[in-house]
Amino acid sequence: MSVHIGAKAGEIAPTVLMPGDPLRAKFVAETYLDDVRQYNRVRGMVGFTGTWKGVPVSVQGSGMGHPSIAIYATELIRFYDVKRLIRIGSCGSMQADVVLHDLVFALAASTDSSMNKIRFKGMDYAPVADFTMLQRAVAVAEERGVRYHAGTILSSDTFYNDDPDAWKLWAEYNVLAAEMESNALYTLAAKYRVRALSILTVSDSIVSGRELSSEERETGFRSMMEIALEVARTEGGTA
Repeated sequence: MSVHIGAKAGEIAPTVLMPGDPLRAKFVAETYLDDVRQYNRVRGMVGFTGTWKGVPVSVQGSGMGHPSIAIYATELIRFYDVKRLIRIGSCGSMQADVVLHDLVFALAASTDSSMNKIRFKGMDYAPVADFTMLQRAVAVAEERGVRYHAGTILSSDTFYNDDPDAWKLWAEYNVLAAEMESNALYTLAAKYRVRALSILTVSDSIVSGRELSSEERETGFRSMMEIALEVARTEGGTA
């Protein structure tokens, strides 16, 4: 057991889906996985293991922001030997052609967080997705006719920004969308030589001001969930 995850050895699969919302983790487990068992209740950040088309898959809530996902990702890797981490989360669009319900595959994750500035002694580090998992996600999206975008996102430390125009600089450099976790996830995956991918659903548009409801964010992201599960199945060796 680790400090924040109450699982025993062997209870977590080598591939873990990581939604920020623990209720989304519960929804994925109950909706898609067979032979489900709950392995974590610590701090209400629930985790489950089951199978998807015969392949073991776990789903673990990560909470919001860089520090929270960094805790869970580190413990999954160091204490439970997890090899593949797939974030399934929401994001806010910064581009007019990236609209509600579109998927965003995070090829790279810029940030305004100081975590990597501290880690790399003031220098910049460019964390990126695992290419093989990204390639598979794109293939599944195209097979299913799901609308998607692949490119750079912003992982921000700020949800409510005092400067309402702060996003425009990032948008000018073709950053597709903003969220709060992928930069930390990709950095830790690189450090520990494991693989990571963020698959995001556009829940709101900074450009248009439109947004989805809380219920839609919790349960309405089925395309994202199903593509992530297909990536997990492929990486589990049975594609």
